[in-house]
Amino acid sequence: MKLLFICSQNRWRSLTAEGMLEQHPNCQARSAGTEPGARVRVTAGHLGWADVVLVMERRHADILRQKFGPELAGKRVINLRIADKFQFMDPLLVDLLRERVREHLAVEV
Repeated sequence: MKLLFICSQNRWRSLTAEGMLEQHPNCQARSAGTEPGARVRVTAGHLGWADVVLVMERRHADILRQKFGPELAGKRVINLRIADKFQFMDPLLVDLLRERVREHLAVEV
């Protein structure tokens, strides 16, 4: 399963999620951000690669639908509801990501 994690800047939340799945035997993960200054900015190519798109906030899904509506057709978009208040690999963020990904995909992170 190919998972694409999206946040605003691709520095903390989505990058942490990608790192957590780096060695996963059944999943591949990438991450990107929606903002112009993002470390890696999301493109149509990212969305084409992904089987599932996991956003940290509803506004990220809204931005993706606005900019990449056709590329999202048929894609499952999941809102993990994780606020922008964590640093990279923050233990609380890691726990939240494990819980929310498992809740939606039954994937152990």
